[in-house]
Amino acid sequence: MGGQTIHADADAPRLDAGWALLPAESPLPMPEQTLREGALKVRRHRTSPRLIGLRRFYIFGGTLAMTAIATRMMWRVLSANGISVLEACLLVLFVGLFAWIALSFASAVAGFLTAVFDRGYRLGIDPDKPLPTVHSRTALLMPTYNEDPRRLLAGLQAIYESVAATGQLERFDFFVLSDTRREDIARAEEQVFAELRDRVPDGQTRLFYRRRGDNSGRKAGNIADWVRRFGGAYPQMLILDADSLMTGDSIVRLVAGMEHNADVGLIQTLPSVIGGRTLFARMQQFGGRVYGPVIARGVAWWHGAESNYWGHNAIIRTRAFADHAGLPALPGRKPFGGHVLSHDFVEAALMRRGGWAAHMVPYLGGSYEEGPPTLTDLLVRDRRWCQGNLQHGKVVGSRGLHWISRTHMLIGIGHYFTAPMWAMLMLIGIAIPLFQEGIDFNALLHLSPSVYWRAQDEEQVVRLFAATMAVLLLPKVLGYLAMLLDPVDRRGCGG
Repeated sequence: MGGQTIHADADAPRLDAGWALLPAESPLPMPEQTLREGALKVRRHRTSPRLIGLRRFYIFGGTLAMTAIATRMMWRVLSANGISVLEACLLVLFVGLFAWIALSFASAVAGFLTAVFDRGYRLGIDPDKPLPTVHSRTALLMPTYNEDPRRLLAGLQAIYESVAATGQLERFDFFVLSDTRREDIARAEEQVFAELRDRVPDGQTRLFYRRRGDNSGRKAGNIADWVRRFGGAYPQMLILDADSLMTGDSIVRLVAGMEHNADVGLIQTLPSVIGGRTLFARMQQFGGRVYGPVIARGVAWWHGAESNYWGHNAIIRTRAFADHAGLPALPGRKPFGGHVLSHDFVEAALMRRGGWAAHMVPYLGGSYEEGPPTLTDLLVRDRRWCQGNLQHGKVVGSRGLHWISRTHMLIGIGHYFTAPMWAMLMLIGIAIPLFQEGIDFNALLHLSPSVYWRAQDEEQVVRLFAATMAVLLLPKVLGYLAMLLDPVDRRGCGG
């Protein structure tokens, strides 16, 4: 495959815009899936951890138990003199929000124990063993949309050279899949790509580029277009983002994991955030480095063979993806209808419905991404994610999905309800003392909500506050302890 390159022909159908350097096509059908029909083909996978049912019972049973205890404590605080309407609203919000943080707490405890006492290596992917030899072909796909071409292709060059250093470059091809709309950026992409192709060893036969003439479906449509045209030649595809970096060592181990586990359709890594230059970005980067791995290990521990997909830094079995992950347009008008924006959750759920396992390997290093440099950039990204996750409300009830796949979507939706719920909780907490005895505007300057709480069972209030803070903050403390106990991580964080 790597030895034959075709250029866009003026007489050929205009599948691509402008200049293209591509291998011979190897079509793979990718039918659109239906959400109204379907059945779960495999209930329990061979690669599912032992006692996975007990793991999930601990997570959800522990969450329920902690929430029940906290709810009883809050009830005792509020019910001393009867429950008002505002106090009932406060209690309902408290129950939902405490369950939310209790779920994270239970996962973090599992992640901490896994990190300290059990490395949790699965699928034969052990970063401490010698690098395996892979035997199948893999395509590395880097979709891009109006990105800085020099930054984009510098990252691709780093990945290319790292794969070459493993001595197994002949098993890999690299594709830049452009959806760029701005002509000035498109021309720069072509120029910088041509320079890269000439600069690296075997670049003429390993590096490919195309820009879609019609970028329908956004990133999901971009990848689906590649699958339908070239997917038949590659048993695996590794999906990257424009800011992704991965080491050749990790890439080879992921391919070997796919080769050794024929029923696994997807393996997701845990990307570490790098490259932060602003204070905001460095804070996010440090926090993710310190307590992100504990949370990720925890969710991987109970997700098992029903793990999620984050859209990048993951390897996917191409035929499984083609057979089961063709996304339909959602009914209704935008913002909740149309193309699925947060396509990754849905693709993983449909692949699992089709009988393929999905795993996360948070212990495998060598996977990186960049974060938003400012709060404004973070909010812009979060606004897009919010719309995509809320679209999952139309998908979560689809026929045949595994209940863990549905849970992923519900948690994703919940992320965008908890913030307003916290705000409502605080506002109601302030409003209760205001309305309890009637509003005295002359006394507002001297009002403190703490007066109301001190009038309740003070000992019970202190206990409830301490329990809530412990459940909220202990996952971060556990992440910090896990980092201190790992010499490599400790040195990487300045210790």
